[in-house]
Amino acid sequence: MKKIIVFSLLLSIQIATAQKKWFTTYSDSIALVKDAIAITKSFTKDIKKCNKNVAYNIKTVLHTTSYLIYFYKDAANIPLWEQVIPEQKQFFYEIAGSEAEGKKFFGLFFNGFYLPHELGHAYEYAVKGETIGSYKGEYFANTVAILWWKKHHREKELKECYEAAKKMWAKLPNPVPEGSTIEEYFSKNYEEASANPYVYGYMQFKQFIEIYEDKNLPDFDTFIKQQSK
Repeated sequence: MKKIIVFSLLLSIQIATAQKKWFTTYSDSIALVKDAIAITKSFTKDIKKCNKNVAYNIKTVLHTTSYLIYFYKDAANIPLWEQVIPEQKQFFYEIAGSEAEGKKFFGLFFNGFYLPHELGHAYEYAVKGETIGSYKGEYFANTVAILWWKKHHREKELKECYEAAKKMWAKLPNPVPEGSTIEEYFSKNYEEASANPYVYGYMQFKQFIEIYEDKNLPDFDTFIKQQSK
């Protein structure tokens, strides 16, 4: 029993330390992975409290690609700023207004908000099996992430993300053709849209704003239990 208590205490300290650094742009890959793993463990613990029967064992690995951050099969793949290709860095500089703001924006979302978003995708995969990328799937993952960060009292960082999302979204052109809804467009063109940061960013930021402003959402535990039925 003492060993369990000590282990739980050490895990809590590790998670608290990781979350203090999170939402910033990491330059140290070892620290990034260590903190991401601690957050993943915390998320997993919360998921299993809500759904004791789910087989949920997700790894978190450093793997910087053009997708930046994503879930695939059994791993959440996270990016390091130094490894991001110049074209994508230019996108961040452009929509944020400067190199400094672009780098800060990257940290807020891609070394910050989006990890539990990807872990939300992993939960949907664990419950439903193979899923196809869709507007609804992204809405679910964004809802999971916002509720989980609220559960862990990161309202300050969520507000920063919200303000940044509004700023970025206002700069992006609406890619949805006349006569189509945003859900229809992204569900039909998901793969193509996800490869274009201007198009995909429009959808992701719009969802973030809508969910953040929704005052009728339940707390994280209630939401996960509802989705597990």
